[in-house]
Amino acid sequence: MKNIFDLDRLKEILDTLTRNRSRTILTGFGIFWGVFMLLAMSGGGKGLKNILTDTFDGFAQNSVIIGPNTTTKAWKGFKRGRDWAFHNDDVNYLKSNVPELDVVTPVLSRWGSRAVFGENSSDVILKGLDADYGLIETPKMKYGRFISRMDVIQGRKVCVLGKRVYDNLFPQGGDPCGQYVKVGGIYYEVIGLNVSATNMSINGSADRSVVIPINLFQSAFNRGNEVELLAMTVRPGNSSTAVQEKVRQALYRRYYIHPQDKSAMIAVNAERMYSMVDSLFKGLNLLVWLVGLGTLLAGAVGVSNIMMVTVRERTTEIGIRRAIGATPRMILGQIMSESVILTVSAGALGIMFSVLLLSAVDMLAGSMGVGTSFQVSFGTAVLAVSVLAVLGLAAGLAPALRAMAVKPVDAMRDE
Repeated sequence: MKNIFDLDRLKEILDTLTRNRSRTILTGFGIFWGVFMLLAMSGGGKGLKNILTDTFDGFAQNSVIIGPNTTTKAWKGFKRGRDWAFHNDDVNYLKSNVPELDVVTPVLSRWGSRAVFGENSSDVILKGLDADYGLIETPKMKYGRFISRMDVIQGRKVCVLGKRVYDNLFPQGGDPCGQYVKVGGIYYEVIGLNVSATNMSINGSADRSVVIPINLFQSAFNRGNEVELLAMTVRPGNSSTAVQEKVRQALYRRYYIHPQDKSAMIAVNAERMYSMVDSLFKGLNLLVWLVGLGTLLAGAVGVSNIMMVTVRERTTEIGIRRAIGATPRMILGQIMSESVILTVSAGALGIMFSVLLLSAVDMLAGSMGVGTSFQVSFGTAVLAVSVLAVLGLAAGLAPALRAMAVKPVDAMRDE
């Protein structure tokens, strides 16, 4: 008799679910929707986070970019509304007065320039940079190299091309190093091609830029020793926000600016931006899991109600089984199996449809040139299945205990 119960278990479960078809469909849809929404939203959030993270690709996470701005407070004989500027010697000044700084490098740029090579030309952003700038925004060199320390010291007339500039000036392709490009009436020898295409950039995107040594830029355009921006990185173990405030106070003392004039210096803090993105998606993931688990719990309650109705409708059948030898353990296993199979089956459909949807989104993103994945990880899918199995067991526990309490004599009397 025990073998009969074991072999016919699946058929009995399917018969039970078929008899309660409408309730089963509604409950199964609730679980399906909960899993689908949970995984689809998790994958979507992951993809969006990857897109935003790719925006900062190659950009130092511990960097701070600062620039001077018009003062808004009077201080020590200077009126409000004063314009001021950074200078070359501010680099060593900051390194001496703010020991938490690692790299400090100046930045200059000129918009609306035009590069010419032979019959080809391209609108470019001409940038004057130091060799250390490569530690702020990491270049991706396809040909040649980036600006070196010796290029700056010797004032060499050399340049590094961005990807879009290269495509316009050298449509035939090939290594441009050793060729001479004219920008603003001056010829520069090409020493490298930077193919970095990050969306995070300082004073213009890297792919539209022509980079030359900063001292050459200053002499070519009569900029003296002034610089527009200072880019810096913070030593490990220090907060970028705290160091940024120390830098601001040091420069305010140097240039006689009111200590509370927050508007006199603009700053971009990469650490803060990374932190904001990370916090945003941590909150989003928490919300997704809360909503998804809430929907799954509602579905589990529905499963429990179905099993309660099933036990009530099958009181006589359960009593007869008990009378002919079925143990309480067999009855418990049957009810729990029905609950778990209903829960996991509906959840498996939700997982399958969410994976198909995210695969379609991946294909669409790839066709649009977005190099990221929206697909959930295998671990997330396993976790979802595990949660479903636990919910299925929990949903079937109360009905199973009720079924175990059915006495054969009472069942026969009801019949």
